[in-house]
Amino acid sequence: MQVIVFEDTRVRELKPLVNLKPVYGLYTGFRSLQEKLEHSTRGYVTLTWHLRRYLASFYAEQHPEYVVNRLEEKDVLLVNGRIVCDEAAARVIIEGAFDVGKAYMQGDNLLFARVDSSLLAADGGLMPDLVDTSILAEQLVTETVTGFRIIDNLWDLTAFHANELLRDAETLELGRIEGDVHPSVAIVNRSNVYVAPGAVVRAGAVLDADEGFVAVGDGAIVDPQAVLMQNVFLASWSRAKIGAKLYSNVAVGMASKVGGEVEDSLIEPFVNKQHDGFLGHSYISSWCNLGAGTNTSDLKNNYSQIKLNINGQVRMTGLQFLGLLMGDHSKSSINSMFNTGTVVGTGANIFGSGFPSKEIPSFSWGGSGGFENYDVEKAVETARLVMARRKVTMSSAYESMFRFVAGMDCSERFFITSK
Repeated sequence: MQVIVFEDTRVRELKPLVNLKPVYGLYTGFRSLQEKLEHSTRGYVTLTWHLRRYLASFYAEQHPEYVVNRLEEKDVLLVNGRIVCDEAAARVIIEGAFDVGKAYMQGDNLLFARVDSSLLAADGGLMPDLVDTSILAEQLVTETVTGFRIIDNLWDLTAFHANELLRDAETLELGRIEGDVHPSVAIVNRSNVYVAPGAVVRAGAVLDADEGFVAVGDGAIVDPQAVLMQNVFLASWSRAKIGAKLYSNVAVGMASKVGGEVEDSLIEPFVNKQHDGFLGHSYISSWCNLGAGTNTSDLKNNYSQIKLNINGQVRMTGLQFLGLLMGDHSKSSINSMFNTGTVVGTGANIFGSGFPSKEIPSFSWGGSGGFENYDVEKAVETARLVMARRKVTMSSAYESMFRFVAGMDCSERFFITSK
């Protein structure tokens, strides 16, 4: 039986955060959805991967050992790529005790289905760009399941984050402190602290695990007087800058630089937020740069539920705290300000005084006075330079993917011309 982790049509509702990655590339806790699946099932099940075709070349380039978008067996078990895999989900995938011809539904989400590969073969025998699970379910016997966590909305990544961070931390070797730790470092509750071999923790830093865990990955650096407390994870080769204040559920991705005050936020790999400024209850995608003094609001003055503007429609999140949701390769200039529940697309540039709109389109350029289109050639060249600074070469596959997103139909992008 071939186990295929798939993208369904509801992935479109998670733009812009999935513009340059498959849905299972999203993070909640300190692991991506893909990493959670692989960690939980490794050694028991071989996973293969389905994703939108414009992403496939780069994804296959990054993972040459994976089977991508290819049906290799007649008997197929589909696993929804939006699942946040936990022990219960891993167990049912490993056991594979699914009936042929049956779809397992949680609400209107198809989580698992065991099907004949002929139901998935599009033109030329390829899988469809996205699986329309509503049509697929009509051809199958459905069974209701409950208790699984799945990403339905943009804000779910931050809403689930605190619990997922604690669950991911169960796999850490807490109490193991190695690396180069200066004698003046204050370590509180050593049994909940992990410092990997190769990590550096410099003079005067504070690792306070009295109210949670603190983990510093291989090659990560904690600069002098930085404070990490109340569940903080620094991935390999990341850096907490001088005087950084990271607290209350913060996950910093590989090779990211973080400074200022950060609370309850997810920061993907290769992000630069190394200057002062507050970031709270936010999700920052790879290759973003937050200029010095960038501040986000994550709580309304009247403490009411935060709304998001998505594709011109107002969505109620049910959350009291929600900051900035920013797509890959976007940037803010010095002293930028973002209102509660601001969504920034891919490759956007935000600058100037005042609060910009709460929905900022991909490949746009501007601020509180309005936005205009950002020239694609300039965007590509800037992205190439940004990646090169981290010793990452923009491959032709990445460039093609980047250009595809920039050229998306205007029906999927719109431009804001005034505040």
